[in-house]
Amino acid sequence: MIVDESRERADLLAHALLAVGHEIIAHAPTTLGLHRRVESLKPDIIIIDTESPDRDTLEHLCFLSESQPRPIVMFTHDGDREKIREAVRAGVSAYVVGGMAAERIEPIIDEAIARFDEYQALKDELREANTRLADRKAVERAKGILMQTRKLSEDAAYKALRKLAMDRNMRLADLAVQIISASELLG
Repeated sequence: MIVDESRERADLLAHALLAVGHEIIAHAPTTLGLHRRVESLKPDIIIIDTESPDRDTLEHLCFLSESQPRPIVMFTHDGDREKIREAVRAGVSAYVVGGMAAERIEPIIDEAIARFDEYQALKDELREANTRLADRKAVERAKGILMQTRKLSEDAAYKALRKLAMDRNMRLADLAVQIISASELLG
């Protein structure tokens, strides 16, 4: 998908992309409504050509990157370091300042996809680590509740939690959250 307010620039970019084997599924003149277009068309990559990314563009990209992450390449003439940082924070995988020579497009797209994939893998790892940490905290808290209310040792409280989770065919962390909720309710 190409996003460019200039139809002439978009046509040049489309021609260069078609020449290296890419398919253009849409052209949007602005990022307004980009979320809906991406949701319906599901492009593999978004290429934006702009003189300088404005706040609205970056906000739309940030929302898009959170809800429907995709590799995003931005061609621009604005080399301001703060704009570059803002664009990367908004989800831009490759920020290219200067012209877009046809022979450079394919390596730039490849780089953007590689960076995007690596970033997504890191986000997934972080999400998993945070989930494991939250699960561990819940189990520890539930053990503490059992130790206090039933006067159990730490080992006995863990064994009781594990046995109940197995009997109910539940994840240990899910049972721990239920015990914590029940404890808070009862007071």
